[in-house]
Amino acid sequence: MSGHLYGHLALAAAALFTGAAFYVSLCEQPARLLLDTRSALIEWQRSYKYGTLMQAPLTVLGAALGVIAYFLTWDWRWIVGALFILAPLPFTLFIIMPTNNLLRATSLEAADENTRGLIVQWGRLHLVRTVLGVIATLEFIWALN
Repeated sequence: MSGHLYGHLALAAAALFTGAAFYVSLCEQPARLLLDTRSALIEWQRSYKYGTLMQAPLTVLGAALGVIAYFLTWDWRWIVGALFILAPLPFTLFIIMPTNNLLRATSLEAADENTRGLIVQWGRLHLVRTVLGVIATLEFIWALN
């Protein structure tokens, strides 16, 4: 198979990740912050569960396809794109996860202004994931051209 086929698939995975991340950052998070704290926590906890099931595999798939495209074309841009689409994974594990864990462990009865602050902080951190996805998507587009 052609490296460009794998490149197109890497681009598709990165674009799906980025589109979902944009939706969360620009639509879901602002809407969540309009809710009272308890409702915002309920929404975050449910959304987080499903978002993880979708976004984590897209980062790994996009990176793997980018690496394959690199080995088939020897074009360094595929590796750069692969690193950027994979970057949200360690960023989440090492930077966002403490906030995720606190929000996941917060009971609805304990939701307070601290909880709201964590949800706001989470949104800012998630925006970094969005930017990483945009960079990866643009890098893959560049590699295809």
